[in-house]
Amino acid sequence: MSTVDARWFKSSYSTSGQGSDCVEVSLGAPIGVRDSKAPEGELHLSAAAWSAFLTKSGGR
Repeated sequence: MSTVDARWFKSSYSTSGQGSDCVEVSLGAPIGVRDSKAPEGELHLSAAAWSAFLTKSGGR
């Protein structure tokens, strides 16, 4: 899957002042996850894997 044209989102907990580096997410099929410092290294997750990740991480 190519996420070149994907719409990426980052957490509202990310601020421009203190540590603007964060995880970005693209909600498609599959779900894309990447580091804002290295956007070329994407991880693609199924909806089930993303749901499990959110459950284990506290779902923020």
